[in-house]
Amino acid sequence: MMAQYMETKKQYQDCILFYRLGDFYEMFFDDALTASRELEITLTGKECGLEERAPMCGVPYHAVDSYLSRLVQKGYKVAIAEQMEDPKQAKGLVKREVIRVVTPGTITSSQALDETKNNYLMAIVYLGDKMGVSVADITTGDFLVTEVGSERSLFDEINKFSPAEIIYNDAFAMSGISLDEMKDRYHFAVSAVDSHYFQDESCRKVLKEHFKVNGLEGLGLGDYDSGVIAAGAVLQYLYETQKTTMDHLTSIVPYSTGNYMVLDSSTRRNLELLETMREKQKRGSLLWVLDKTRTAMGARLLRTWIEQPLIHKEEILERQKAIEELNMNYISREELREYLNPVYDLERLIGRISYKSANPRDLLAFRNSIAMVPYMKQLLQEFTCANLKALEEEMDPLEDLNDLISRAIAEEPPVTVREGGIIRDGFHEEADRLRHAKTEGKTWLAELEARERDKTGIKNLKVKYNKVFGYYFEVTNSFKDLVPDYFIRKQTLTNAERYTTDELKELEDVILGAEDKLFSLEYELFCQVRDAVGAQVVRIQKTARAIAETDVYASLSTVATRNDYVKPSINEKGVIQIKAGRHPVVEKMMRDDLFVSNDTYLDNGKNRISIITGPNMAGKSTYMRQTALIVLMAQIGSFVPASQANIGICDRIFTRVGASDDLASGQSTFMVEMTEVANILRNATRNSLLILDEIGRGTSTFDGLSIAWAVVEHISNTRLLGAKTLFATHYHELTELEGLMSGVNNYCIAVKEQGDDIVFLRKIVKGGADKSYGIQVAKLAGVPDTVINRAKELVEQLVDTDLTARTREIAGANASASSHKPVPKPDDVEMSQLTLFDTVREDDIIQEIKDMELGNMTPIDALNTLYRLQTKLKNRWSGQEG
Repeated sequence: MMAQYMETKKQYQDCILFYRLGDFYEMFFDDALTASRELEITLTGKECGLEERAPMCGVPYHAVDSYLSRLVQKGYKVAIAEQMEDPKQAKGLVKREVIRVVTPGTITSSQALDETKNNYLMAIVYLGDKMGVSVADITTGDFLVTEVGSERSLFDEINKFSPAEIIYNDAFAMSGISLDEMKDRYHFAVSAVDSHYFQDESCRKVLKEHFKVNGLEGLGLGDYDSGVIAAGAVLQYLYETQKTTMDHLTSIVPYSTGNYMVLDSSTRRNLELLETMREKQKRGSLLWVLDKTRTAMGARLLRTWIEQPLIHKEEILERQKAIEELNMNYISREELREYLNPVYDLERLIGRISYKSANPRDLLAFRNSIAMVPYMKQLLQEFTCANLKALEEEMDPLEDLNDLISRAIAEEPPVTVREGGIIRDGFHEEADRLRHAKTEGKTWLAELEARERDKTGIKNLKVKYNKVFGYYFEVTNSFKDLVPDYFIRKQTLTNAERYTTDELKELEDVILGAEDKLFSLEYELFCQVRDAVGAQVVRIQKTARAIAETDVYASLSTVATRNDYVKPSINEKGVIQIKAGRHPVVEKMMRDDLFVSNDTYLDNGKNRISIITGPNMAGKSTYMRQTALIVLMAQIGSFVPASQANIGICDRIFTRVGASDDLASGQSTFMVEMTEVANILRNATRNSLLILDEIGRGTSTFDGLSIAWAVVEHISNTRLLGAKTLFATHYHELTELEGLMSGVNNYCIAVKEQGDDIVFLRKIVKGGADKSYGIQVAKLAGVPDTVINRAKELVEQLVDTDLTARTREIAGANASASSHKPVPKPDDVEMSQLTLFDTVREDDIIQEIKDMELGNMTPIDALNTLYRLQTKLKNRWSGQEG
């Protein structure tokens, strides 16, 4: 047996081998040492023909799932070697084979998986100019493929799917792209796999054979050369580890990364889309607010929508129409949600059915779920919008499967499949006979005994039983002459004879073998029913996806009506106009409706950048985040928390919020900040939305101010970027940029002063703040009075070094320098002296005057505009004179 174990282990050296011995899975040698440590189970030993006993540990076969889950979650692979024959009937050594390799990306145990999240396996193939990316979730049957052209785009896809396991080719390993940082952050496993998985020819062949097509063009993969290799690698890896046909992977979906808004890891984290930054909890996230789904399938789909907002207007509008119609039909929507309540996770149920790991209770859960489909279809027929009508058409009532399971499976079957009690009475004649034999054998024997006694006249004829001879008729010697010819002698005793008959033999076979035969037959019948359901995987998956989408629409509709959300208008002109916008999460966490709403206006012209000043704790970050969340919600098709909204479609949302460090990789707070800023400036487009908070605060005042100033200047320049931006800062000097840079406007958080104290009004108003109220905020935070008083003394002494005056002086000098001299090197002057005002030209002012619509301006607007233009010219002239 140990030789057989060692031979098997050679083939799975990168796995912990679970080796079935009777009622246990045993592990030996290094596997035993690892498993006993990781699972905290007793380590013992076994004689194995060596000088020392082999280290050994084991787990009960009936509880294997929980142990598997713990090992896989720690990143281990586990090979399961099962007994392939009945030990009672085996001649010699019991035959064993590895029936499956369980890895982080292929685990199917419900104990190990979060029902609201997909569990993806990802393959990456590097071909130099392009990378193919494919993901599959074997628990739901999702299978997707795309191609990316850069390291940043690859990381965006990893962020999007958060795979449990990644496999890649040798070229990727040598490409210089490191997954170590992301691996530590997302805790995925990286599996080094053999190069044969990534052979172009074998990948194409396996895809064509699996999907039964002659060419890949029919699958939409004609233009995905590297994607085909990645998808083929996924499929081959699944075949070899799962050792099954993967029939529930019924389709592959090629997609373009340009079809969705791109959200990098910083944005997901800072906006707290799926979990909070600190506690990593769902409560307090956008998902927590929007998720009122009733099914696990709906919860997973909603998560996907949040992670992949749409960028095509028509798709967004179609989703809006579905939500709006559900809002208008409250009673039907609530009835629909009631029908969704009993629906189990059909996607994962059909996955287990296809895997042949589903038990009888899974089939009953499946039946109870599909029993709701006819009622949902009937309700959806009332609606007129295209998306809801399409969902009604995609829902298959699956009445044939409902009928089959109802007729076949008992109402309260056991969890295990080999202990009987599975099949319902009346489904199968032989099973009924065996069941009756098992339960009514004594009655049958008593009836036979009575019949034979009457027939033969032997008054004391008895049917008896012992383990050696089984069942027999016992006749005392006084009645021996009445024994008929068809009685067959089995044993002679001193004062009696023992006989059998053909009928008694047949009855004996039925009674004694009834239980074993019944259990075996019931298992066989159950497998037939399970396979019949599994054969309809395409119909089931289509229905499951329609139910999931219905659930998401109903959830978003429920949230919209409960929270007083409005349907946003969607435009492609780049205008973001929000009236009385609210932060969807913060308002839910606050009591007594204390949240203060605010307006936002951004466009691609004169209102591209909002410089927001004001004290800490006043609400700047909340305001900026709420704008980003409202845009994101609008682009998933949701209604939004505002009194009115008109949202211009954004291709990306970037955020740089708060201070954080990454000491493990040697990066300081400021280094992390600058890395994120670099990513934003290099990857944003004029159609992106930028949320920037406290840029430059992690270094010295002059360096920080200079960097913040230069960042605003870069963003405002339409030739370089020109993105819509909310820019919060404590550098009040940046308020000077209004009028100096095109598209820059000042806003601040209103504050009411009461002596030395302040009250935050949390209202965004036009104009810039002239101070940060830092000392007042420190007082509110509970800093001791001695520190507060000393700070007041120091701030008065430092007032003489007025940075605003200094910055104006620098700006004027620099405007002149930009006209007549080369830009000074950083070694010669401070960073803040670099070309800050070269964007202000008389031609720009003349063009602005030409573009004015004077007939639509009020007198006060005209006066304000004239004052602003005059300020621009004065600043430029004073700079030239300087």
